Amino acid sequence: MDQRSLLRAVFRIVNRFIVVPGFKMGLGRFISNPLTGNIMVLGIRGKKTGKIRYAPVSFARRDDKVYCYQGKETRGQWYLNILAHPDVEVLLPQGRFSGRAEELLDGPERLKALRMLLQGSGLSQSMYGFNPAEAPDEELEEKTKGIPVISIALN
Repeated sequence: MDQRSLLRAVFRIVNRFIVVPGFKMGLGRFISNPLTGNIMVLGIRGKKTGKIRYAPVSFARRDDKVYCYQGKETRGQWYLNILAHPDVEVLLPQGRFSGRAEELLDGPERLKALRMLLQGSGLSQSMYGFNPAEAPDEELEEKTKGIPVISIALN
């Protein structure tokens, strides 16, 4: 098993046995912090099974919207499921909400959301090779091209 596969396996175990149960118990404020980054858990209906699945993701909040993004290299099941079933449960450090998700395509809202997401992603904020707080919009857009951003309007 290569290092990347091992790291993914560790994240799956931590998410399944620590992050998701912690958020369900209302302990999200202890899990989401400056070191780990802004983390929330999404409850999303599976496109094949119809069962609710829970996925921890990075988030940014602005007014009555929450934003999250899918990484550059893979298309996770949570992302594919949210496209099929946009009504979601949102477990934030501040509590549970319901919402409706939509993918943001190009535009200023996507760029603002991505900048907030990357700035709030803890130790991994530099993984794209630039400082998200200082990068001009053109650089941000170029370096994050193809990264899906999801907007969730909270009810």
